[in-house]
Amino acid sequence: MSNTPLYDAYRHFLANAGTPFTTPGHKRNPALVDDLLAQDVPHWGGVEGRRASGKRLQGAQRIAADMWGAAWCRYSVQGSTHGNQAMALSVGKPGDKVIVARTLHKSMFFGLVLAGLEPIWVRPDIDAETGLTVGMPVERIRAALHRHPDARAVMLVEPSYVGGVSDVGAIAELAHSHGIPLAVDAAWGAHLGFHPELPPHAIQAGADVLVTSVHKHLTGFTQSSMVLAQGDYLNLERLDAAFEGLHTTSPSGAILASIDRARGLLQERGEELLGNAIAWAEKARRRFRQVPGLGVIGSEIADRSPALFMHDPSKIVLTLFGTGADGHVVADVLEQRGIHLEFADRDTFCPVITLADTEQTIDLMVTEIIRAVKQHRGTPRPMVPIMAWTVKAETAMSPRDAFFADHERVAADQAVGRIAAETAAPYPPGVPALAPGERIHGDVLAALQAEAASGTRIAYCGDPMLQTVLVVRE
Repeated sequence: MSNTPLYDAYRHFLANAGTPFTTPGHKRNPALVDDLLAQDVPHWGGVEGRRASGKRLQGAQRIAADMWGAAWCRYSVQGSTHGNQAMALSVGKPGDKVIVARTLHKSMFFGLVLAGLEPIWVRPDIDAETGLTVGMPVERIRAALHRHPDARAVMLVEPSYVGGVSDVGAIAELAHSHGIPLAVDAAWGAHLGFHPELPPHAIQAGADVLVTSVHKHLTGFTQSSMVLAQGDYLNLERLDAAFEGLHTTSPSGAILASIDRARGLLQERGEELLGNAIAWAEKARRRFRQVPGLGVIGSEIADRSPALFMHDPSKIVLTLFGTGADGHVVADVLEQRGIHLEFADRDTFCPVITLADTEQTIDLMVTEIIRAVKQHRGTPRPMVPIMAWTVKAETAMSPRDAFFADHERVAADQAVGRIAAETAAPYPPGVPALAPGERIHGDVLAALQAEAASGTRIAYCGDPMLQTVLVVRE
């Protein structure tokens, strides 16, 4: 069997496309198709034949399951959002309680709405020096399970957006001692477990289901993701039904093929390429540490953070408040010079390093960030943690009940004390600071307004400047 059956079938189709009388509507007409549309191939009737039963896709998924040590794997063309919501539908029924990290992505939050689950929030520790999340203490999960012994699952985000990894193995063991699964949003961890210097991925650590984005740290097309699971504490048939029920019936063969190709590259050259990325990231950190006032996050953050099992050594995270430079201004300058950062707000930079980087690309990134920071220095300012990571949620009703309740939009000053009916999340990282069913606190609203005014994108709400807020009608 081919190591990349989907990718091989995709290339074969492109070389022998014939004259289609199927969707997509461009029909590969040479007079209409440019380089963009030429890559567009449907899965059914393209990568898989009209009468095929999905054997190529099933074969590719079996290879991936074996690589990750899972019993079950599915490829998705709808990003980790799809997997997170399928995961939520698989761990409980409406009204069931689940222990959930409050640093969840908005997609997992909406999974709670779809499934009708009632979240019991737990918050990770926050590093006092940087304001970044630094791991979920096992004892915090233990205490939540003690208070809510009827909880049906534990749901975490590992690794965090800034590369922190909790002791997933210990938390999995704890969840299993209560007879319930550990479900992990590992969107930012597709590379974990494939180099000896990296943390293990969640399945290796004992989790029951993980969702990961193939397009973030690997080489898949945007929207490519995978869900992997093992079945001792999880009903795989229900997970499969949830996955299929939420997945498009017209998946892109190109995106699926790109997952297969990315997985094949990871299998064949992952340790080599990841090793390069880790080494070059450490070299970059050494250079950044020479800049006065620039905070550089490395492995030492785990030494001072008991809940942090490990920090991803390929992850570069910088804090700018000690330089006095405004991160939005610096990021604008970098974009003019062709350097685009995954995450940049006033105080924090997070340039993503992957196995596709070279020593030259990272050297250019480091040189330009240092130059721009030096050019825009100011008076050092106090560290202010991102509100979405520190919010102390007060749940007033279930996310599902709040979503379906009657709503009204009110002025921000009238929203304080009311129950939110919409999500407001600084993006990235996409962690809700306001979410349906939670009571709105004035300090959270003021912090969101300040972040919006500073240039941070506030996503998923009707008024991104938070001058008005959608609330549950009283």
